[in-house]
Amino acid sequence: MFSPNQCLKERYQLHQRLGCTAAGRQTWLATDLQSKKKVVVKLLAFSPEMQWEELKLFEREAQVLQALNHPRIPHYRDYFSLDKDSGLTLPWFGLVQDYIPGISLQTLLDNNKNFTEKQVRRIAREVLNILVYLHELSPPVLHRDINPSNLVLVKKKWVHLVDFGTVQAQAAVTGVTFTVVGTSGYTPLEQFWGRAVAASDLYALGATLIHLLTGIAPANLPQKEGQIQFRDFLRDSLTSRLSLNSQLISWIEQMTELSLERRFSTAQEAREALRDRQIPPSNPPPRLVCEKLSKPSGQLIKVKTTRDRLEITLLSPTFVEIIQKIKFVYVWLILFNLFILLCFIGSLPTLIIMPSFQAILFTAFNVVLLGVSINLSLNWFRAQLQTTYVLFDRTCNKLEINRKKWLSNPIQQQTKITDIGNVYLIHGDFSYEIGIISTHCLCRISGNLDNIDSAWLLQTILDWLDLK
Repeated sequence: MFSPNQCLKERYQLHQRLGCTAAGRQTWLATDLQSKKKVVVKLLAFSPEMQWEELKLFEREAQVLQALNHPRIPHYRDYFSLDKDSGLTLPWFGLVQDYIPGISLQTLLDNNKNFTEKQVRRIAREVLNILVYLHELSPPVLHRDINPSNLVLVKKKWVHLVDFGTVQAQAAVTGVTFTVVGTSGYTPLEQFWGRAVAASDLYALGATLIHLLTGIAPANLPQKEGQIQFRDFLRDSLTSRLSLNSQLISWIEQMTELSLERRFSTAQEAREALRDRQIPPSNPPPRLVCEKLSKPSGQLIKVKTTRDRLEITLLSPTFVEIIQKIKFVYVWLILFNLFILLCFIGSLPTLIIMPSFQAILFTAFNVVLLGVSINLSLNWFRAQLQTTYVLFDRTCNKLEINRKKWLSNPIQQQTKITDIGNVYLIHGDFSYEIGIISTHCLCRISGNLDNIDSAWLLQTILDWLDLK
């Protein structure tokens, strides 16, 4: 029906057909003769065999794209119709959007591309950033068909989400049936029931990440009662090629939980868990608290205990206490900063007589080195200057953790006390932390805890929770 070099609406010159379906949908790469830019033209035939739902989805895609404005989503350009007077045997509808000059993740998988853990984490973060934008719109926008074919990698760096042909521009309502859409293996059970929600897109993303890690489509992996079983597959089949962080595997498992109650509920929650690594490890360390410990003599931990409430406050140390820590622990970092700064100042007279290119290169090197060193110092100071408030409340059946760091937004975590299964120590970047595993997340109590402080606090929490 359509052919290369054909011009539609005297504006869009077709070049290459990218895809077509038996239902009368075609996708073409074309050039917008007005802007001279490449575009994608989607065409839908208005035939007697066409289902009305297909036209509704096509029109909905145009309406939703027109309202979106995100750098990782194709921009809407035009919507038009072609009637029989144009020499066609059937009327056609056309949707024009930006062309994304990249390669799909599916194409990379077909070419036997092996994705590293670092690459998979970056892809997950990029897509979650897009989903946070879509799901926080009013009304929320659900993509409903996230899979490797609809994720395009541009310049080996940026991930774009494309093909909004199954988009739903409203949150699902119980009892209302929508058209069943999605790709087999990536579509959660509730979507087959016509109840797509924000967490449905998270399931599809999780299944996509499984495909990237294993190289096998989720539908072809072992399943147990509908749940994708890929942890054992990774251990048995990929140990020689890929050693994955257990927390990342647990995070993906939570993304692909069959039950909505056990899955991350929002893209924001999933993104924070991935960023902060607040993911329950599959095999947490044993609690290892054997003998009764005495309360530390320091004043940074305040604990108030009753039968129904346990309140813990981890205070920020005083300036003198921070200086004392610096004196014994981070004196090398300060000396390193001073050394770089003095070297740079001492080299200023030499820079005047050096060739301009060498002077710029030398200056840039020193600035970058000093910046990295200062960043390490600031991260350490941020870790010290934080206050954490923890509340266990049996009356409300809740655990609430509020943590505030210097020059950082407050972090809040909540879970049910009855969901807590384990409490253990974590050796953090700058001090000890206490990890609390519930059925759906890992909560962290962090502050200025050394090994003695953290062991006593761990024992206090275990005794109050009556966990043996």
